[in-house]
Amino acid sequence: MDKLIEGYRRFRELAWPEHKALFETLAARGQKPETFVVACSDSRVDPQMIFNAGPGELFVVRNVANLVPPYQPDANYHGTSAALEFAVRVLEVKRIVVLGHAQCGGVSALLKGAPPGAQDFVAQWITIAEEARRQTLEADLPPDQQQYFCERCCVQLSLDNLSTFPWIAERVETGDLTLHGAYFGVATGRLELLEDGEFRAVPTTGRDE
Repeated sequence: MDKLIEGYRRFRELAWPEHKALFETLAARGQKPETFVVACSDSRVDPQMIFNAGPGELFVVRNVANLVPPYQPDANYHGTSAALEFAVRVLEVKRIVVLGHAQCGGVSALLKGAPPGAQDFVAQWITIAEEARRQTLEADLPPDQQQYFCERCCVQLSLDNLSTFPWIAERVETGDLTLHGAYFGVATGRLELLEDGEFRAVPTTGRDE
């Protein structure tokens, strides 16, 4: 906890003075982000850092393997779906981005089975992506390529599941909402966007070749 407290103190000393007016405005007027991001809980994948976004710009939900379940309103608990509902129907975001990433532990659990210590919830959660697992196995890829392939399949699967939410499909149909898939390379820092069924690297202007 000491490290977190020290981080907070640096925030108050260095970042807070610079952003104080912005936070006061956000507190007074409320949030109005235009982008909702579904990202993985992985500690190496921070949407705010990747997109260089400031306070109030992104509404984010993070879960194991950046999965969106299908629309299923019932008496169970639906954290990701609740965040979607609030972002789309209350905040009226303009775009949803599903952000997958390399070396995803959730996708590894999907392909190889959840670890023994993650059977209460993780094992059931990742069954959402069973179709991505099936597609990966049917692709008949070498073992060292299966993870990479399946991570991208999970992004597409989550995008497909987003369309099962009637109030998302309606806003997409009217042009008030767009859906996007993205993939982040942890070791490379490169971002890819899903366009016309293919992941393509986002061009950069920096000298990072």
